[in-house]
Amino acid sequence: MTIIIALLVFSLIIIIHELGHFLLAKANGITVVEFSLGMGPRLLSFEGGGTQYSLKLLPLGGSCLMLGEDEDDDGEGTFGSKSVWARISVIAAGPIFNFLLAFVLSIFIIGNIGYDAPILYDVTEGMPAEAAGLQAGDRITKMNGKKIMLYREVSNYEMFHSGETVVFEYVRDGKTYEATVEPVMTDSGYQYGIVGSVNAFRQKTNAVETLRYSAHEVYYWIDVTLQSLKMIFTGGVTLDDVSGPVGVVNAISDTYEASKPDGAFYIWLNMMNIAILLTANLGVMNLLPLPALDGGRLVFLFLEAIRGKRVDPEIEGRIHLTGLMLLMLLMVVVMFNDVKNIFM
Repeated sequence: MTIIIALLVFSLIIIIHELGHFLLAKANGITVVEFSLGMGPRLLSFEGGGTQYSLKLLPLGGSCLMLGEDEDDDGEGTFGSKSVWARISVIAAGPIFNFLLAFVLSIFIIGNIGYDAPILYDVTEGMPAEAAGLQAGDRITKMNGKKIMLYREVSNYEMFHSGETVVFEYVRDGKTYEATVEPVMTDSGYQYGIVGSVNAFRQKTNAVETLRYSAHEVYYWIDVTLQSLKMIFTGGVTLDDVSGPVGVVNAISDTYEASKPDGAFYIWLNMMNIAILLTANLGVMNLLPLPALDGGRLVFLFLEAIRGKRVDPEIEGRIHLTGLMLLMLLMVVVMFNDVKNIFM
């Protein structure tokens, strides 16, 4: 069952990403040769409107193959025949649609169970937070000037800024206060001594605020992805902390089993929450300026917009091919690490 759910989640995210490319390509008069889900040999295929729609054997990835996409071809209906800004819109649409999917799913979740308000459940006796005057029930609004809207942002700040002294801005009884808290080292790392959880103070709100918090939910996951990438490059995260498809399926399985006692509704809420994480992550990763990714293609398109001349398609193609090979190698390494972590 968990494999089926994982495939549904992956398929939804990939289809929405490729749908963004597809719709903008069609809107700009670019011929889409094939729109596919999966990789490898075709299992099912049909043609409509000049496009071949395919379901392929391997349930990883997908594609929106446009006419002349990687060629020096400016014939009718080709990718290269359109203006540079039209091509930029087509390439950028994939990640943007990932963020839109995250927004829509967030509306459903927050509309049903509310958002995790950044309210302290308690403070630990004898710890810096208590000494600085923080109390149970305080609503955190800023940490070192960073606006806080979700409790997860409070706990994540502690992780991403380990050891930093933090100026908390908080609201108590309608009044705003500040407290400077210097963390202390414990067996669990640097700690402020604040206690809370995602579900301790779930708050439902009106339609307008639901949209606002849903948009912030998307921002939250984009920020977490960027902060995590920063930790990878600074050594704060090791390979064992990185998960690929196998690791994600394992996480989905664990979440499914933990959610079963609460019923089908909460199972799907938790699956949607995982989908938000994955689709926002895919959107960010695809915008990285790396060859073969959408971000890498955008780099060449913006260079063309600045220079007024397209980079040699043959050179660009070679760079993207090299990037694709490196990405495939990285995927193999990550999948091997996933399998190793499962059995260790």
